[in-house]
Order: sequence, then C-alpha cells, then structure tokens
Amino acid sequence: MTTPHIRSLGFTSGDAEALASFYTSYLGCRRQECLELEAGSYAELIGLAGSRLKVLRLQLGTEQLELLEVLELGPDLRPGRAIPTDSRSNDLWFQHICIVVDDLAAAATPVQTLIQQGRLQSISSSPQTLPSWNEAAAGIQAFKFHDPEGHCLELLQFPGDKGEPRWHEPTAESPFLGIDHSAIANADTPRSCRFYEELLGLRLGGDGVNSGIEQDHLDGLTDTRVRITGHRCPEGAGIECLNYLQPGDGRPLPADQNSADIAHWQIRLEVSDLEAIASQLESYGGSWVSPGIVDLSGEQATALGFSQALQIRDPDGHQLQVVCS
Repeated sequence: MTTPHIRSLGFTSGDAEALASFYTSYLGCRRQECLELEAGSYAELIGLAGSRLKVLRLQLGTEQLELLEVLELGPDLRPGRAIPTDSRSNDLWFQHICIVVDDLAAAATPVQTLIQQGRLQSISSSPQTLPSWNEAAAGIQAFKFHDPEGHCLELLQFPGDKGEPRWHEPTAESPFLGIDHSAIANADTPRSCRFYEELLGLRLGGDGVNSGIEQDHLDGLTDTRVRITGHRCPEGAGIECLNYLQPGDGRPLPADQNSADIAHWQIRLEVSDLEAIASQLESYGGSWVSPGIVDLSGEQATALGFSQALQIRDPDGHQLQVVCS
C-alpha cells in the first residue's frame, strides 16, 4: 500500500499563456514558473514522444494547477483535438476541478458576466444550493461552467458543518481558497473504488446519491441521479468519482484520446512505490500510456521535481501520472 499525495491537477491547453491570464484574472490563481521541455523523457512519458512542450504552473491556495501546451508535435502523431462542443456532464471524458470559495456570489458574479457576454459557456443554469433532504450535501452551494477552452470547472462553497477545516479559516485576500478535488465521470463505482483505494492507496471519503431539480440545474441534465464517491489522500486535494445512474447515455472516453487533445486531463499523484503499482495495474482495470516506468533525464527531473514516473489510465480512461521523487 502506498501513501499518496496529489501534487498537481492539470490539462492540455491550446494557448497556455492566454488561458493562464483567465485563471489569474477571474479565479484567484497565482502564476508560478513556466517550463519549456525539449523532446525527451517527459514527452515519452505522456505518450507524445518527440514533442516539444510548455508546462505553465499556477497556484491556488496550497494546490497546483498545471497547463500543458504542445509547442511542436513529434513525428507520426496526430494534431490535438478540441473538446467536443456537445459534451455533457455524464460523458465519461468529463472531468473538472472543484475550486472552493468563501463567497459564491462574489466569486461567480464576474464569471456570470462573461457568460452573459458570450465569452464563456455555462453548465449550471445558475448557482445552486443542495437541498436539506440530502444529508451529506445539504447546504453546499455550487456553480459549474466551462473555461475559455471548454475545460469544466466548479465553484463550491461549503456550509459551516461540511468540508475540511481549512475551508473555514478566515481570509481577507480573495474569495478563492483552493482546490478540493478533481471530479471524474465513471461507469462502475465498485471498480473505481478498487482502483483508487486498493491500487493507489486513497481512502474512501464519502459515498451517496444526489438527485432532484437542484442537481439537474447544477449539471445541465434532466432527471439526474448521480452516485458521488470521494477518494481522499491523507491531506490536500482528492478525487471524486461521478457515476451517472440517470441519464445513463453518457459516451465513453475515446480510446485514442491522448495528451495533445484539449480534453486531456492529468492528475499527478506522488507515491512511495511505483513498482507495486506497475505490477498490479492491469489486474485493477488500468492501462498503460507510458512504456513502463520512465526515468527522467537530469534537467527535466530537476525542473519537474521528480525522477521516476509512469503514465496510466484508470478503468474509464482518465489519465494519472504517478511519480516518485
């Protein structure tokens, strides 16, 4: 069993500089370093051998958001694709980050203005408050929308009796506090639990079913019933699996989706034993992106902050980068 910690959450961008400007201007992120990586071990790790890459890092609270841009694609690789315009919350390529705020109205108002101007697309009809009958989620306020490139985001405010203590510490700097989790759509909850808990070492952090008109308005769906299962690390951000029981017509993640596609997300998970995960990956329904455990070259290892890694897919196709310092 490993002791996991999520080091970063990230996705592919068509223009990392422009997208970073949105995140710093509207979502409270702070810009960190920007790395340009020549074709080498990291490109091989993520399935884009021979590609030249940009990695732009942002900070929000104690969490790191990482934007990947392909500057030059390696030989024999197809160009990256945009996120399908008809994507829905129950499609299995769905993934978002949950940004915790201490004042949802203040945080959402500028975003709603951009939506009204046609510069962003919403998922939720408006900010929603989950109902009192739902004991696990009662009083949570949330709002979902797309960033300028189509990546899904959620702003969420916890009531006083829910969420980690760090989300209730007073702050005067900004309504944006940090990233609580990345949510991913999944098709089989027990299978995902085995993968994330037994293989990767996360712990169960809650399990329940949300439904009703508020969930419809939050997810942009009709007659929604979604099983929400949280998986947590000892500290920091976690992973939340969303199994849409209704509507049940979500589409699978394309088998050929790769790290050049804008729909590509990546969770970087630090563990203590890569060999144990590598040896058991396929028995837990996972699959490989990298050609096994990859040793990073000196300069790239120093820049990225880890020396060994493997790139894998979970049973539904979502990518994780499992690293060891």
